[in-house]
Amino acid sequence: MLERVRHLFVKECIQILRDPRMKAVIFVAPVLQLLLFGYAVTTDVRHVRTAVCDLDNSVGSRELVARFARSGHFDVVSHPATPVQVRDLLDRGAVRAVLQLGAGFDSDLRAGRPARVQMLVDGTDSNTAGILVDYGNRIVARFRLDLLQDALWRTRGTAVQPAGIELQARAWFNDNLESRNYFVPGVIASIIMLITLMLTSMAIVREKEIGTMEQLMVTPISPTEFILGKTLPFALIAFIDVLLVTSVGVFWFEVPIRGSLLLLFGATGLYLLTTLGIGLFISTVSQTQQQAMMTTFFFFFPALLLSGLLFPIANMPETIQWLTFANPLRYFLIIIRGIFLKGIGADTLWPQLLALATMGCVTLGLAVSRFRKTLA
Repeated sequence: MLERVRHLFVKECIQILRDPRMKAVIFVAPVLQLLLFGYAVTTDVRHVRTAVCDLDNSVGSRELVARFARSGHFDVVSHPATPVQVRDLLDRGAVRAVLQLGAGFDSDLRAGRPARVQMLVDGTDSNTAGILVDYGNRIVARFRLDLLQDALWRTRGTAVQPAGIELQARAWFNDNLESRNYFVPGVIASIIMLITLMLTSMAIVREKEIGTMEQLMVTPISPTEFILGKTLPFALIAFIDVLLVTSVGVFWFEVPIRGSLLLLFGATGLYLLTTLGIGLFISTVSQTQQQAMMTTFFFFFPALLLSGLLFPIANMPETIQWLTFANPLRYFLIIIRGIFLKGIGADTLWPQLLALATMGCVTLGLAVSRFRKTLA
């Protein structure tokens, strides 16, 4: 048995690696994808193009505008003079936010009257708009507190901290709240799924198209040996890709890895059981490589959307949440983020590891049972 599997393993490795372009797709493309997505996939909002319509042009109004500019979240790129110009900038998408200060802003501040500031944001992206409004509220609140302290200094001759509640917040596992630390491990998991699915989904159907399935029909190789010989080369390639993209995530993007590398590669092995099994099952039910590729994409994109990588699972309808339990990417995301950011071990991650092991055995079993040494 081992001898037959070894020969099929060597044959598959030669088939995969003899094309220089295929080697680039397997080993270079995942690294380039991680570099691209690592920079592109982020929820951090910085350097937003902002316009300022300051109709007061006083010391107080200029100080507030300066605080917005110094925050790092708002880049003042335009100073429209009228509300018509403000609307035109928003309509054209030239700016994402507008800060409007009316005439009499500084005099209202000095007289103790409410000084109104209006912030207009482009709400086409509701998530970004909400974050910008929150940033603006924080800057204005801090500006108001500093004015109050300055007034107390002038009246009492000493700095007095107004009574209140002080919230001291601390973020565990991601101290600086960098969204990149959250997304890069997820991107690694999704890239590995895509690569393994694409390679294995066309493994068996390629034998049908190039006419070598007839040769396999007359050999004593069993379905289990055939699946093993087809799977092992892709598993080896996947582990190399995991090592490459993990190295890029750690050394290039400086994502911390606080857990066990041994556990990471062990969990990756269970994850690959599932992705390779699904890919081989797709290959057994497809008649052409085009069918296999289209089926792979029909599976991959729902798996990506229902994994929790882009959208929290808790925010999905309850029926959809139940569907996510059949998604291997969901479990591996919990594992890889737990190992990278939290440093937790198998004693905590065992439910996800067990789920991946079960799904891997089931999918590989289905692929073996579905495979027949026939041309049908």
